[in-house]
Amino acid sequence: MTSYTAPIKDMQFILQDVLQISKYSNLPGFADAPADVVEAILEEGAKFASNVLHPLNRSGDKEGCTRHPDGSVTTPKGFKEAYAVFREGGWQGLSADPEYGGQGLPSVIAMATSEMVTSANMAFGMYPGLARGAADTIHAHGTEEQKRAYLPKMISGEWSGTMNLTEPHCGTDLGLLKTRATPQADGTYKINGTKIFISAGEHDLTENIIHLVLARIEGAPEGVKGISLFIVPKFLVNPDGSLGARNGVSCGSIEEKMGIHANSTCVMNYDDATGYLIGEENKGLRAMFTMMNEARLGVAMQGMAISEVSYQNGAAYAKERLQGRALTGPVAPDKPADPIIVHPDVRRMLMDQRAFTEGARAWMYKAALAADLLHKSGDEEERRKADDYLGLMTPVLKSYLTEKGYWHATNAQQVLGGHGYIAEWGMEQFVRDARIAMIYEGANGIQALDLVGRKLMKDGGRAWQTYFAEIDEFIAENAGEEGLKPFLDGLASVKADLVEATQWMASNAMGDFNNAGASSMDYLQLFALVALAHIWAEMAKAALAKKAAGEADDFHEAKLITGRYFLDRVLPEAKAHLGKIKTGAKSMMALPAAAF
Repeated sequence: MTSYTAPIKDMQFILQDVLQISKYSNLPGFADAPADVVEAILEEGAKFASNVLHPLNRSGDKEGCTRHPDGSVTTPKGFKEAYAVFREGGWQGLSADPEYGGQGLPSVIAMATSEMVTSANMAFGMYPGLARGAADTIHAHGTEEQKRAYLPKMISGEWSGTMNLTEPHCGTDLGLLKTRATPQADGTYKINGTKIFISAGEHDLTENIIHLVLARIEGAPEGVKGISLFIVPKFLVNPDGSLGARNGVSCGSIEEKMGIHANSTCVMNYDDATGYLIGEENKGLRAMFTMMNEARLGVAMQGMAISEVSYQNGAAYAKERLQGRALTGPVAPDKPADPIIVHPDVRRMLMDQRAFTEGARAWMYKAALAADLLHKSGDEEERRKADDYLGLMTPVLKSYLTEKGYWHATNAQQVLGGHGYIAEWGMEQFVRDARIAMIYEGANGIQALDLVGRKLMKDGGRAWQTYFAEIDEFIAENAGEEGLKPFLDGLASVKADLVEATQWMASNAMGDFNNAGASSMDYLQLFALVALAHIWAEMAKAALAKKAAGEADDFHEAKLITGRYFLDRVLPEAKAHLGKIKTGAKSMMALPAAAF
C-alpha cells in the first residue's frame, strides 16, 4: 500500500541552486548536463522508480529469491523484466567512462538517480549498485586487457559484479581470511574457499557475474599484508568476448535475512575457480578499498533514501488519519476527529525526519560532487581538497545516515500506529530493509574508529583543518546576511563544540586508546551535526537568494522553515555528544567482563 514520488524539485534545488553544478561546465561530463538535460534525466528516472520499481517492492519482499538444486538463483517475479528496462534505459552507465561505453555524466547526477532507485526498491538497487562498484575497481586497478574484457558489458548492464570479502570466521578482521589462491603456469590462479554475506552473488538478471574476491596467495605473509584481489567470473570469457565454460564458483545457499529479501545474499563456494590477479600481489586491500569506499557512500545513500520513502508514506497517513482533536481546539469540526498531523508529537517525528532527509540529501550530493572534482578537475589543489573531503566524510556519512535513516524509518512506522506494524501497510518492510545498512560495508562502530583512529591523524590533520577553515570562511563571507544569521550562529556554535571535542581527543586519546574508542561514536555524531549545519546554512543561503530575486515559492519557504526546525530541535544534540565525549572510557570499561 506504499507509494513513492521522487523529490525532483528538491534534487534540482540542490544541484542547480546550492551546489551550482553549472559552474563546472568546463569539466568533462558537466558540459553535457545543462539544467534542462538534468531535469529530463530526473523526470525519466522518477517514472521508472515510481511506476516500475516501487510496485515490486512488497511483492519482492514477500517472494524473495529462490535457490534451485543446481545452485542457480531466480529473483522475484518482475525483477528480471524491470532490470531489462533499467539496462535498456542506459542507467547503469550514466556516469561511467565513455571509453568503455558509459555516458560520462557527472557522478552527482548518478547519485540522484540511484537515490530514486533505492527509495523505490532498495533490494533491486543493490544489484546494479554492486556491479558499478566492481566495474569502478577494475577501471581503477585493472590492466588494459582486463578493462577491455569486462568493462563494456558491466557498464552496459549485460554483466553484473560483486565483492567477496567476508568469510564464516572473519568479518571486519580480514587478516584472518583463509581463501587461497594457487598460481598456475598460465599466469592464472586457482581460488579455493568460502565467502558469506555476498550480496547479488548469484541471480538471473545478467548473463555473467564478475566476482571480485580477496584471497591469499600461497606463501604470502599472514595478516592483511598478504591479501590479493582477483577477478573470478561466473563464466570464463573467451578472447573474442563471448562466454566460455562455467567457472568453479557456485552459490551454496541463500542467507535467511531480516530484510532485503529480494536481494540474493549468498554463501559462495570457490572450488578450483579460475581467478585473475587485479593490481599487485599482496596489495588487494588497497584495490578493494576503491569498491568499499564507493559502497560505503552507496550505503549512506540507502539510509537517506529509506528515510525519504518512509517519510512520504508517514506524512500521507498523518494527513488522512482521523484521531482525536487538536490541543487548541477542533481543526476539522465537520469531521468526527482531526487528522493526526495536528498533534505536536506526530509533527515532531515527521519534522525530525524531514530535517534529516533534506540535509542528508544535500550532504550526499556534495560528496558526490567532490568525487567528480577528484576525478575530473585539472586543478591539483582542487583534487587534493576533494580527496581529503571524501576521505574525512565517508565514515561519517556511512555511519550517521544509516543510523538516523533506520531510526527515522521506525518513527514513520510509529506515525501509523498499529497499522505500521502490519505487513500489508508496508512500513515494517522499510524498517527491516534499513537495518542492514548499519551493519554491512563496515559496521557503524568501525566507521567511528576509522574516523578518530585514521582520518583525524592522516596528513597531520590536514583534512579536518581544511574543512574547519572552509566553515570559518563561509561564516565570515556571509556575516552581513540578516536572514542567514540564525544559521550562521548555529553553525559557529556547533563547530566550536567540535573544535573542543577534537582538542579533547588529541589530549586524552593517545594516553588511553580506550578513550578514543569510548568517545568515537559521539565524536562522529557531533561531526555529522556540524556537516549538516553547514549544508543547511548553504541551503538557506540559496533559498534566501531566490526570495531576494523574486523567484521563491512555497517550496523555498518550506525549506527555510525546515532549516529553522533543524536549528531549534536537532542541533542542540551537539552539546550532549560533547558532554559524553569528555567523560572518556572510565565508567564504560570499569565493569569486569565476567559481570556482563
